[in-house]
Amino acid sequence: MDMRRLVGRNVKRVRLEKGLTQEQFAERSGFTQQYLSDLERGRRNPTVVTLFEVSQALGVEPVTLVTPDEEALAGDAQRVKPRKN
Repeated sequence: MDMRRLVGRNVKRVRLEKGLTQEQFAERSGFTQQYLSDLERGRRNPTVVTLFEVSQALGVEPVTLVTPDEEALAGDAQRVKPRKN
């Protein structure tokens, strides 16, 4: 599971659920719009502190941003190969 991509998808999903543009999210969070764009595209590796601050700006618990979504779970299932006995 690529955690950068997972966090990015979760951040974008929550932002859109809250009806925020990236610009509004940037104002609320204190991060630049470019940083948030890179984060949502999985191009940033946020620190624990950053995850906390982003989650606060979105009004969700930090765990929400790292919880596997359907795409991540499906990808993990495809990587697990049955053992031959």
